[in-house]
Amino acid sequence: MTATPAGTASTLVIAPMLVVLVAAAGTLLLGRHPRARTAVSLAGGAGYAIAVAAIDWYIVLGPDAPGIATYQVGDLPAPFGITLVADGLSAFMLTMVAILGIASLVFSTRHLPGGEGRSYYFPLFHFLALGVTGAFLTGDLFNLFVWFEVMLMASYVFVAYSGGPQHTRAAFWYVTLNLLASAVFLLGVGGIYATTGTLNMADLAQRLAEPAAYGLEPVPVVGLLGLLLSVFAIKAGLVPFQFWIPTAYRAAPPQITALLAGATKKVGIYAIIRLSFTIFAGAEVAVDLPLPLVDVAITGDSPLPFVGAALFVMAAGSILLGGIGAVGRDSMEGVFAYSSIGQVGFIAIPVAIATTAAGPELRTFAIIAALVYALNHTLAKGLLFLAVGTVRSATGTSRFADLGGLAKRSPPLALAVFVGSLALVGIPPLSGFFGKFLVFDAAARAGSGPVLVLLLVGSLLTIAYATRLWNRSFWGARTDAVEAATVDPVQVAILVGLAVAIIAVGVGFEPVYEFAETAAEAALDTEGYVDAVDPQTASELAGSNGGGH
Repeated sequence: MTATPAGTASTLVIAPMLVVLVAAAGTLLLGRHPRARTAVSLAGGAGYAIAVAAIDWYIVLGPDAPGIATYQVGDLPAPFGITLVADGLSAFMLTMVAILGIASLVFSTRHLPGGEGRSYYFPLFHFLALGVTGAFLTGDLFNLFVWFEVMLMASYVFVAYSGGPQHTRAAFWYVTLNLLASAVFLLGVGGIYATTGTLNMADLAQRLAEPAAYGLEPVPVVGLLGLLLSVFAIKAGLVPFQFWIPTAYRAAPPQITALLAGATKKVGIYAIIRLSFTIFAGAEVAVDLPLPLVDVAITGDSPLPFVGAALFVMAAGSILLGGIGAVGRDSMEGVFAYSSIGQVGFIAIPVAIATTAAGPELRTFAIIAALVYALNHTLAKGLLFLAVGTVRSATGTSRFADLGGLAKRSPPLALAVFVGSLALVGIPPLSGFFGKFLVFDAAARAGSGPVLVLLLVGSLLTIAYATRLWNRSFWGARTDAVEAATVDPVQVAILVGLAVAIIAVGVGFEPVYEFAETAAEAALDTEGYVDAVDPQTASELAGSNGGGH
């Protein structure tokens, strides 16, 4: 194929955001026309998937793809204007959102809570997708904050969507915690601007790599990075910031919970990877910190060991607390909510290994492991939370005490949940096997026995709660609720489709690995990121404008 013109690649960067924004506006205007609203929403979802696929191929994966493309809003150059950047890392994340977003959107047309909320459900759905997409594409820290807020404002409403006392209570704590996180985020962003004089990520990476040339004192950046890390840990649901997850996940509609677990959590992980490796890895800051769980290098001239120390502790706590909590839950959504806490720990462990890796090979491999595991978590946990919605709509409950015999009542539903559960456990040839294998392999390459033991304990806990859920819900004699259940075939078809995707990723894993490898290399290619954005100085901007008026 011929090379994609630079202007075309640049336009593609903003395409997913434009599509989802138009869909949000269209569904808002059609609030009193439910059929037209649903049609516009589905068309917007399909358009979003096409736009993301175009970014994947024409910017990242195609034979003549540039690998990275930027879009300057209003044609104002960086760092003075708003920069959007699409590279391998953002494209990989957007692909996960597109897959799960389509499944959740179609599911919403079949399982939509009643009441007046129906008129604003689909606009909020698309605004949630807009916030997630903007966070993956933004090229500066302040707009990362802005897109976080867009994403969170929509999710606030969804947590309180049903309007009951427990939903209101869950929304209150969710809002309180995230408002605090937003204040800390803004404080960190302000501190970084005061310290470095810029919020553009490429410009920030450039200045931190050569602090003397810009007259900067980079040491305070480590503390400010700590503030941002705590914010991103809250978004990802890492211990000790996980306590909002069980109540929020139970309160939101299941198809939204699938997005919260499968997509919005990944925004926190993405931000940690992007800032740690693309932006702060080149900063010349001497750090000497003890690392609790791994016997690897913990000193150097980079703030990454600081990030690694914190991530190891949070990941370990997440794996143990999430796994133990899931074993003792009495409902399907309770198990999956605590499971999400534990599973995000499996994603954070290889990221922590990458921050402390002595060489570039291990660092790249560890990020690949994190991305592949994140993909599996998106597919499997999205499937399982949608399965909660299917079971609820069919039986009126998701409590183990009222379930039993679902496997005989609906074999396709049972098969889909079985595949999703096995993917969490890590059984071949499913996507979860490769994700878990790569995480274990990264820990082994790092020479960390304690981390391997931790991962093994977490895997055993996953087997325990997955087996318990299957026995209590799908095995045994049918309860009255199951006997009277009417299972929606479209909902089951969506679950089967995600199960097929899990199998397909495992069976055809090579291109998935190559995509993840491209994403990991993009995360580590600070020079390429800076060159693509090409931040200018004020004097260069004045010169390009002919010296002003």
